[in-house]
Amino acid sequence: MNFTEKGIGFIGAGNMASALIKGIIASSLFNHDMIKASDSNPEKIRALSNSYKVEGILSNRELCNACNIIVLSIKPQVMAMVLEEIKGAINKNHLVISIAAGIRINAIETILGADVPVIRVMPNTPALVQMGVSAIAAGGAVNVDHLNIALDILKAVGNVFTVDEAMMDAVTAVSGSGPGFVFRLMECIVEAAQKQGFDQETAKNMVINTFLGAAMLAQKTATPLSELRKMVTSPGGTTEAGLKYMDENKIGDILEGMIEAAKKRSVELGKKE
Repeated sequence: MNFTEKGIGFIGAGNMASALIKGIIASSLFNHDMIKASDSNPEKIRALSNSYKVEGILSNRELCNACNIIVLSIKPQVMAMVLEEIKGAINKNHLVISIAAGIRINAIETILGADVPVIRVMPNTPALVQMGVSAIAAGGAVNVDHLNIALDILKAVGNVFTVDEAMMDAVTAVSGSGPGFVFRLMECIVEAAQKQGFDQETAKNMVINTFLGAAMLAQKTATPLSELRKMVTSPGGTTEAGLKYMDENKIGDILEGMIEAAKKRSVELGKKE
């Protein structure tokens, strides 16, 4: 069966659904007339329809009957309720892709059926500008065709990694929550720059472009991160002084604890499913 022939449906019309729809239309993976979306908020459906000319559907079950690829782009707190609603409309001929944080594959399979192909995805918000990082894990009924379709959908909004589901809590902590951590670091450096006399806008632009340039340099060279750091660090220089202060204040321990705290919370959310 061609799993793309009936199109793709999004249950949940929030920011991540919008990012994915934008990406798959831009990549010509699906035409806009093959994309449908449902949401409990009619305003969100209307906004998606206006932006991307996709069909809005008020009923989740109707959407499942109309599409054979279903993306669950909903909050973890409402997942069980939505699954109970659609379970009679989902079968082994569907592909279900969940981007709900913390929801295990077996929790979805328990309600929809073990023969339903389920793929769990952890995306992140830079997908909104097609620069996302997504990790995917496959359920027991997923075959190579299912996996390739999911990879194509996620590649439309950035980079994709295939992982064992056991790694998903760590993925959530590193790349899922990662943009929030980076933004907080950027905020702090902007505030520090303002204390040195820069106005807010200049400080913000300096920091954003410094992070962007450093990331691009790391991406485009095969040089280890430690070596890139050393390239900027002259003995007795300003960078060395700043790095010494960071190390004396145990920046490594702080960041390790940050990742551990985020991972722990992801595990806790999974237990509440």
